[in-house]
Amino acid sequence: MSPIVDRKLEHINVCLEKDVEMHRNTSGFEDVWLVHRCLPELDLDDVKLETEFLGFKLRAPLMISAMTGGHPKAKIINEVLAEVVEEMGLAMAVGSQRAALIDGRLADTFSVARRKAPTAFLVANIGAAQLISDLSPSDIRRAVEMIDADALNVHLNPTHEFSQLRGEPRFRGVLQAIRKAAESIDVPVIAKETGCGVSREDAVRLVEEANVKAIEVAGAGGTSWCKVEVYRSQMHGEQLKARIADVFSEWGIPTALSVVEVKSSVDVPVIASGGIRSGLDCAKALAIGADLAGVALPALRAAVEGGEALRAMLTVFIEQLRAAMFLTGSRGLRELRRADVVVLGRVREWIQARGVDLDGYLKVRRTL
Repeated sequence: MSPIVDRKLEHINVCLEKDVEMHRNTSGFEDVWLVHRCLPELDLDDVKLETEFLGFKLRAPLMISAMTGGHPKAKIINEVLAEVVEEMGLAMAVGSQRAALIDGRLADTFSVARRKAPTAFLVANIGAAQLISDLSPSDIRRAVEMIDADALNVHLNPTHEFSQLRGEPRFRGVLQAIRKAAESIDVPVIAKETGCGVSREDAVRLVEEANVKAIEVAGAGGTSWCKVEVYRSQMHGEQLKARIADVFSEWGIPTALSVVEVKSSVDVPVIASGGIRSGLDCAKALAIGADLAGVALPALRAAVEGGEALRAMLTVFIEQLRAAMFLTGSRGLRELRRADVVVLGRVREWIQARGVDLDGYLKVRRTL
């Protein structure tokens, strides 16, 4: 148990102290342009951000994506996150609950989220690799009950597992394991990547074969867990492991691309996360098909400074999103999804190379 707990704290410290973001393989939103409307025919105050996700009403289409828990020092972070999420009417996912399933004394580092956010949309979290070998249906139910969750993230992290010291890169049978997990609980399962994106092929299988009800793409362009593990390997004197992992530090499908791949292939809600660094990124993600935008690293770095800093950071995101909607003449999210979008460069080339009719897709999006 102790190595898992220590690893959780090391992950937090590395993310706070080191450069763990991708730089060459960006999120792709720099190639997505919203067309400016100089005649928006509305006032800024007319813009409404309310939305519904999996039957739950949110005051803005924003989620604090899964980050932490499983270490006593993580409790205060989840407490700050949950308090602000409750106040602002947003959604929140906790980090992997494996450590608390092993040692019940750590459950409070997660359950504090529900105590501080009694009405918020909260998402529990377990790893797909552990579903295959370690977790029983009763364990899965305990994870959900631990935070009285409204949904369950099953995180798919083969890149992280392969690069991690003493990781568990065993994914044979993962679809069947996810399906069984979905059958064992009464809340919807969200399939979540952890920084490398979801392809259209995998999206189809997750929905059709594993009964997944939503997908968080968590694409490339934000935090690189390979980079995190390179730093950890170096800290522990494992230079060979660090060299193997380092070449994959920029691996994955950029977030903007993954949103289009998934949304053009399956009809389930999509959360765009991975390199979302402004409210304008949020607006672009929503305009090309996402239902929510998720942020993790920026929220973590704000939360360690306290609730005021986190509240300020999220307010900036939300008001930037509102401004982008105003400048595209979008009174609400329905109109934003109909807004004119121009996609250029690498994103357009990738999507066309993958056989997606991008212009047809965007046209369909504007008619929904």
